Order: sequence, then C-alpha cells, then structure tokens
Amino acid sequence: MEKYFKRKSTSESQQVNEMENTSTQQIGPSFKKSFLDVDLENLPADPGERNQMLCYHPNDRDEIRRAYLQKGPCQPKEHNFPQRQFGSSLRKFNPDWFLEFGNWLEYSVSKDAVFCLCCYLMRYEIGENKGWDAFVTEGFSNWKKKERLSIHVGGPNSAHNHAWRKCNALMNQKQHIEVAINKQSDLIKREYRIHLTATVDCIRLILKLGIAFRGDDESVNSKRKGNFLEILHFLTSHNEEIDKVLRQCRGNLKLVAPDIQKDIVKAAARETSKAIICDINGDLFSILIDESRDSSVKEQMSLVLRYVDKKGHVIERFFSVVHVANTSAISLKLSLESLFAKYNLSLSRVRGQGYDGASNMQGEFNGLKSLILKEHKCAFYVHCFAHQLQLALVAVAKKDDDIAWFFIQINNLSNIVGASCKRRDIFRENQSLNVNEGLESGEISSGRGLNQESTLTRAGDTRWGSHYGTLLRLVSLFPSVCDVLDTIVKEGSKAEQRVEARLLKNTLQSFEFIFKLLLMRNILGITNDLSQALQRKDQDIVNAMTFVKVSKARLQNMREDGWCNLLDEVTLFCKKKDIEIVNMDDVFTLHGKPKRNVETVSNLHHFQVEVFYKVIDRQLQELNNRFTEVNSELLICVASLNPQDSFFAFDKEKLINMARFYPSEFSSVELIGLDNQLENYIMDVRSSEQFSNLHGISDLSGMMVETKKHIAYPMVYLLLKLALLLPVATATVERSFSAMNFVKNQLRNRMGNDFLNNCLVTYIESEVFDSVENENIMQYFQNMQSRRGQL
Repeated sequence: MEKYFKRKSTSESQQVNEMENTSTQQIGPSFKKSFLDVDLENLPADPGERNQMLCYHPNDRDEIRRAYLQKGPCQPKEHNFPQRQFGSSLRKFNPDWFLEFGNWLEYSVSKDAVFCLCCYLMRYEIGENKGWDAFVTEGFSNWKKKERLSIHVGGPNSAHNHAWRKCNALMNQKQHIEVAINKQSDLIKREYRIHLTATVDCIRLILKLGIAFRGDDESVNSKRKGNFLEILHFLTSHNEEIDKVLRQCRGNLKLVAPDIQKDIVKAAARETSKAIICDINGDLFSILIDESRDSSVKEQMSLVLRYVDKKGHVIERFFSVVHVANTSAISLKLSLESLFAKYNLSLSRVRGQGYDGASNMQGEFNGLKSLILKEHKCAFYVHCFAHQLQLALVAVAKKDDDIAWFFIQINNLSNIVGASCKRRDIFRENQSLNVNEGLESGEISSGRGLNQESTLTRAGDTRWGSHYGTLLRLVSLFPSVCDVLDTIVKEGSKAEQRVEARLLKNTLQSFEFIFKLLLMRNILGITNDLSQALQRKDQDIVNAMTFVKVSKARLQNMREDGWCNLLDEVTLFCKKKDIEIVNMDDVFTLHGKPKRNVETVSNLHHFQVEVFYKVIDRQLQELNNRFTEVNSELLICVASLNPQDSFFAFDKEKLINMARFYPSEFSSVELIGLDNQLENYIMDVRSSEQFSNLHGISDLSGMMVETKKHIAYPMVYLLLKLALLLPVATATVERSFSAMNFVKNQLRNRMGNDFLNNCLVTYIESEVFDSVENENIMQYFQNMQSRRGQL
C-alpha cells in the first residue's frame, strides 16, 4: 500500500484526527448536543455578535431567518461612528451607504464593521466555501474602499444575489409548496382576513384592559372559557358575517390557540414600539431606568425614553421591560445595548440619564451612568428630584430621635386600628357618629364630595407623599381613632391588646404627640406640592428647580416666624380634644429615663429648640445637600431659558456655555453663529405677544414650533430640546412598575418575560397602540412563520 499512498507524518496524522473528531462532534451521532438552543425573542441583533447559521439545528434555521428578515438589517443610522487611521487620514463609516445598500448592509457597533444580512442567512448553502468572506465572518471595515460593497453584490448570478433571492422566496409564502398544494380562492382569503381581523380586535381589547387571556376550561360547553373566547363569542353574536366565517373555518385554522394569541400580541407590541421609534425620528433622547421585582420574584429592568416630538412637546414613553438575572452595572449596560441594537437605536444619541439613586446605577466609578458617560460624554446624569425629596424626608424620620419615635407610634396606630375587619367597622361607625355630631353643631359643613368615608393608611418610605397623607387623615379622624382605642381597651380579647391600646391612647392624647403631629403635617405640607409636581410627565427642569427654591424658602420662613402660630394651633387642638396643655415654663420631663441622667431644660426650650428648630434645620440641611448635587453649572445655564417675566432670566453667556457641554451638536464655528442667533432670538420673542404668558421651557418649546420659530432659530431650539431632555423625575418608570404588578399578578405569575414585555408595551402605551393599524399587525403576524391561511 505504501507504493500507492504516501505515509503521513505524526504531526499530519494528529491534525487529521483532530479534524475528524471535530466533524464527528458536528455531524456524528451526538450532533444534537452540539447545536445551540434557539430563543427567537433574544437573538443577537448586532451582526458582530451572532453565531453562524451552521451552529443552529436545521429545523430551527428557517425560523431564525424569518426573525432576522422581518426585523430587517441592523442599521443604527444615528450612531456616532468612530474614526480610524488610514495612512495619513482619518476615515469612518458613512451612514449614507445605508441608503445605497439598505436592503442587506448591516453595521456592527461592537466591531465597527459592516456585514451582509442575506449572505449570513443563506450564502453557505449555495456552494462549498462560498460563504466565508469578510461580509459574513469578521466583517468589512476598510472605509477607503467603498467599491468593495459593489463588488460583493456582483452580477445577477453572484453568490450574494442567489442568497438574496432565497431570502425573498422564504418570506414570500405564496411560493411555498404547502400553499401551492392547498391553493386558496379569493373567497377563502377574504374570509380568513375577516376571521383574523376579528381575532386581532378581541386581543386589542384584552391588551388595553390588561386582563388575562385564558380561562380554567376552554372546552365548548365550559362556562369559564376565559376572556379571549368570551369576547370572541360576544363579537360573533353581534356580527352575522363574523359568525358565519367562524362557523365555516377549518378545524386547524380557528386562530384560538395560545401560541396564536401570543404571536398576535408580539406583533402588536412590535408595531407599537416601531411607532414610538418613528415618533423619535432619529432625534436625541434620554433614558430613564429603574429595577423592581415582579410577582414571581424576578428582577425586571424598566426602560422609558424621553424625547421632544415634532410639535415641541416633551414625551416620555415606556419602551421595554427586560429581565436581568444579574443587577450589576455591567450586566445592565449589556442588556441596554442589546435592546438598543434590536431596535436600531444607539447610545450615542442619549443626552440624559435618570435613575432613582441606586448604587449600581448612579455609582461614581462603576455605576451604569458612569459606564455610559465614559463612552458618551454628553449623556449627562440628573438624580431623580422626587427620590431626593423622598430620601430627605425619610432621612429626617430616621436620624432624629423625636421624629423617629413619632413615626413609630403612627405605624403602631395604623396596625392596631386596621388589624381586623371588626375594628375597621367600629372605626367607620364612630366616624359616622362624629360627622353627624359635627354637622349638628355646625363645626363642619355639608356638601357634595365632603365628609367622605376614609381610613388610616400606613405611611411608606417609598411612596411619594404617603407620610403627609397619613398625617392629614389622622388629624381629621382623631376622635374616631380614640374611640376605637377605647373599645379595644374595654372589649379586647387579650390582655396584650388591651395594654397596648391603653399605652397608645395615652401617647396619642399627650401634648408632645399633638405638637409633633401638627409640626410634621405643616413641614410635609410645604414639600407636598413639590412632590406632586415631580410626578407629572410634563415637568421640566426649570420649574422643578423653582419648586425646590420655593420649598426651601417656605421652610426658612417657618423657622423664623412660625413658632407662635404652631404653638397656638397645638393649644387650640388640645383644648378641643380635652388634652392637657403643658406649661412652657415648667421643667421638661423625659419619660422612661431617670431625671438624674437628663439635663434640666424647660418645656419651651425642648419644644422650640430641640424639636421645632432641630427638625426644620435638618430638613433644610438635607434639601440643600441633596439638591446641590444636581444644581451644577449645566442646570444653572438651563435656567436662562426660562420664559417667565418676559425672559427675565435670559443670559446669553450662560447659554453659550451650555452649548459647550455638547460638542457633538455645537462645533466651534457654530458657537460663533449661536451668539448672533441668540441676540436675534431674544429681541424677537420679547416683542411678541404670543411669548408673553409662557410658564416654562416646555411651553416655550411648543410655542416655537407653533410659530415656526424653531426653523428660524434652529440652534436656539436645539438648546431648548437639550434642556428638556434632562430628566427631572422617574415617575413614569414608577408607574410602569405599578402596571407590571397589575398585568402580572399573583394569579398570572407564570407569564414569560417576553409575553410580559409585549403586554406591558401595549397596555401602558395604549395611546400609541390605538394608532397602529390592524393591517400592520396582521402582516407582521403572517410573516412570523408559514401560516395555513393567506391574506
């Protein structure tokens, strides 16, 4: 045999064995284990991070191809493309190439290279070794040689064009052999369209209501078929045409299976997200992010986009909720980049970040905001004003012993009064009697909406304004609360309950408790307007800073001139409720400790200095410390855009300085032009009556678009948009978590992550969802996979 075959060396034989082992692993008996699992919802969008098609099972490849073709090529057109050194010149990718080669050209942000979508999906099947070129594997990045793109396309019979024709054939279901065998008439297609439209309409209603789809028993004779089948039955009973179509439809084409429902929900969510992206229209935007656990104890990251629409209005849209197994800053950033690549968005267009202050997000060195700022210098971070305010209030309750004791008593009182249904009923009866007595004596007035039934609510550290609401109710329901405690003392079943109620009643009916109750009610009342204002969607940063200044000024005025008024108010309240009033000249007695361990002070010194001044000073200190963090030079410059009082705060130098924070939008030459444009702008708007009664920069933005001045002063309008993009509060993110707990509740805690996201997008952004046409949803649904019915 050696006469005919040359003996191989040892090194050559080892290489052959390795190749045989590799091929055995790929195509041998254990080939199923070597293929990758497929998750169509989380396929890598960035072409530089994708696995080759050969890595997937042959039965899954067509589904993967459809998913990529339906999404389209990855083209982040507004991305800030980096430059590379080519000889003596710097070059970068030209986004205009997307227009010329838009049906196949893809750009990888991670590799800064371009790829071919159709060749990635189909070319390896055309011939041996014809798919392994730069546009499929490593990517092409020689920006000097644009002609290579045309060479890659080649002639009509090139490998690229063969792959492109295969992609078109895959998406054209009318050419599939199943459709050719089961050829459908125009009547069948019309009936299928009616059937599918009715199904989409039913799913629209369920998504807008945020209710469950399925029932306990979906059989024909069941009385608990679920919301979807019940609504579909109601629709058919009121529409003869739909009823006739559903009765005649084939058994394998009824469109009621759970998988069909999920596919339609997915199509509706994708079209809703596309509508939001179209509204952004490649413009600048900001991101608001927060984390929370759902009902199945999964960590979910909620993302909200803030942008200025074509009418100049500030818009905040819920965009997605993503399950994150790891809440580290790096994991959050990777999840964010993957989501952006999926929808052809780019972090380079982000001009603002808003978080709740968690360490893994706003950390100075390794937080999410720091990781984004390292790559995108203009994505400025603003601490959520509402969380800062809430943290300031909670800090007072936790750091000050007197106030901490007071709120502990409030929580105990809420627990005791609302501990059982019987006590709640007693509370309501006493409240009704006290209201009747007040009406008869003339102390309270009657009228529509007055004297409504209410109960005590537990104050929560994470619920904005809840402390103030609890104190208001306690002041209003004070007699009813005392009556409930009396009832527990007399009729309590256990000695522990009777003793606890007696001690709490003694505390409640003490001058010290009443003093702190009215003091904290007044203090929290001052900041309540700010807290409520920060929860609005249309809040801009100038108005928010104004609210902060007003709150600080009112607290300072209360400290200087509010002692006598508070003391008179406490004295009057105690007289009405028969509570003993202490003599301010007597020595203050601290309960629970021997007198020898306490410094002797008068009641006046304790209540005025140790409580009144101390609490207000701590509030002012917390507000000053926390809001100083965001009161940077950038925000001071933003205040110069305030249109109030005939643009009294206008300062040209500050606005030019603000423009320097955004070198991507304002070059050195444009800064010179901005100087002259600002002069013309301020003279124009000050002389116009239409701009004389504006209350904030959001109103100014809308008026500029309405009067077409955003075209006359484009750089000024760009400054205005950048100011509006700075996020003030994350209230929209908090609302998305409330919606998440409604959609995915304890009865629906097995919802998958993708299904949850799709339901939330359509439920929260129902306004955008209403603008999506049924035809778009049905076309997306049809292209997801081969369907038995054809439109």
